[in-house]
Amino acid sequence: MKLRAGWTVCVLLGFGLAAQTALGEAAFPREGAPLFSISKSENKNQVAFAVRLDAECRPVGDAPVYVYWQMLERSRTAIEPLLPIEQGAYGIERQAVIGVHESGGAVRVVLRALPHREILVRTGRGESACAAEAWTRIADTPARLFNVHARIAWPFGVDSLLITGWAERDGRVVRETMRP
Repeated sequence: MKLRAGWTVCVLLGFGLAAQTALGEAAFPREGAPLFSISKSENKNQVAFAVRLDAECRPVGDAPVYVYWQMLERSRTAIEPLLPIEQGAYGIERQAVIGVHESGGAVRVVLRALPHREILVRTGRGESACAAEAWTRIADTPARLFNVHARIAWPFGVDSLLITGWAERDGRVVRETMRP
């Protein structure tokens, strides 16, 4: 499976840029159920994916999955929106709510950088709060997605992506390396 061509340019530009905008709740919600992250070899900052849920743990709206920067180089709580130029590397290609029931739902998501790898987000009631999980195939195994790690090539580009999760069948860690 190949990475989309825009990945290299957007990754390089995105890693060097930081949005300096004030974050408003309406434009950039801080609350949602976390799903997975994209880390990188360049620094500690990560791109986080989360899903907006209502009080009954159902996905909210037509596009409930959202993405943002966790600026861990600055602090554990610092967050920023993705810049438009970063959407090619980290943005969502498409998503659709495919099921809603009284205590949860499901959303089908495809990332722009990995247009041939579908992610299924399942939501529901956890022990004490709403919970969400992202599922995909990793090394041809159904797995709960945990992290995508981008190994940056010097001076430009992406050397590889390491996709990591837990196998649905037995919970073992599964990994798959992709090269552009």
